[in-house]
Amino acid sequence: MKPELPRIQQAIQESITAKQALLASEPLLDAVGAATEACVNAFRQKGKVLFCGNGGSAADAQHLAAELSGRFYFDRPPLFAEALHVNSSFTTAVSNDYGYDYVFARMVEAVGREGDILFALSTSGNSPNVLRAIEAARECGMTVIGMTGQSGGKMREHCDILLNAPSNDTPRIQECHMLMGHIVCELVEKTLFTPGHTS
Repeated sequence: MKPELPRIQQAIQESITAKQALLASEPLLDAVGAATEACVNAFRQKGKVLFCGNGGSAADAQHLAAELSGRFYFDRPPLFAEALHVNSSFTTAVSNDYGYDYVFARMVEAVGREGDILFALSTSGNSPNVLRAIEAARECGMTVIGMTGQSGGKMREHCDILLNAPSNDTPRIQECHMLMGHIVCELVEKTLFTPGHTS
């Protein structure tokens, strides 16, 4: 069966529309800049950046952590960035022993330190395990950067910086998350490793 061309075009247009809304939102652009500055400050103080999310957001968390810990545009020293779900033994043990709601918070408690960053990804803004991770991060003095959909959900009131993608459609939200995340990774790398760059 031939794919439905109108739906393909519609999906592409929806993505473009969401990104145009992002481009036109001064508060969101400012938030992306603030997220970049927070990460730069953390790395300059020998801190780390942690990411958490479920499903597609877990994949996005792992992707963005890899951009920082590996490389983005050019070769340079690695940065300490990690997604909290990548140790499957830890994830399944904590889920079994404490419940899945605690799977990210438990790791934040283990490795999070004052001055570190937590990127908390949830398209609804209401994922219980992400909310518990935010709570744990705030208790240990971390800066919390939330990545949500337009409403921000319950996370809105608990994040230091909110990157709430201007959409209510999960795929479009995630596409905006990756765009904003890639921009942060690019600017962090440029700021920390380009000679003479001090902003």
